[in-house]
Amino acid sequence: MFGYLFSFPNPVNEYAARTVAACVLILCLVASLTLWLPIAVFLAYGFTARVLTGPTMSPIGLLATRLIVPRIIKKEKDVAGPPKRFAQAIGFLFSTSALLLLIGDQPSIARTLYLVLALFAALESMISFCAGCWAFSLLMRVGLIPEKVCIECNNLNFGGSRSD
Repeated sequence: MFGYLFSFPNPVNEYAARTVAACVLILCLVASLTLWLPIAVFLAYGFTARVLTGPTMSPIGLLATRLIVPRIIKKEKDVAGPPKRFAQAIGFLFSTSALLLLIGDQPSIARTLYLVLALFAALESMISFCAGCWAFSLLMRVGLIPEKVCIECNNLNFGGSRSD
């Protein structure tokens, strides 16, 4: 049971990833405007849950994979999971840092981190450019991420938009 719980899907439905990114975009914009601590906690929890379990324990991930994509978008396009997990880990670092900065009474820096997250979530959700996936592929090319981590990733273009 725990093996399934603490796993990340591979492949990932790109439409689900883009839906999650759209939700993150909205939440990051609201967080940057309001600096409301519950939203900051929700964002940090969401990224933590997605890194550890994919959509399994993420409210936004579940909303995307169980409701929005299957009932509204009704499209599937598989993309490699490891780069998406890497992107979620970067989001975890940004959202957790922003949360800690808010708690530490550094709202200007926290706001900046939320706006950076919003920018990258906008790119993912609107034009299918996953900056974390692009960085993942670059790290693979220079040998910092071993090829065995994602053999099927080598032939995919993570940085550009994909045709539907």
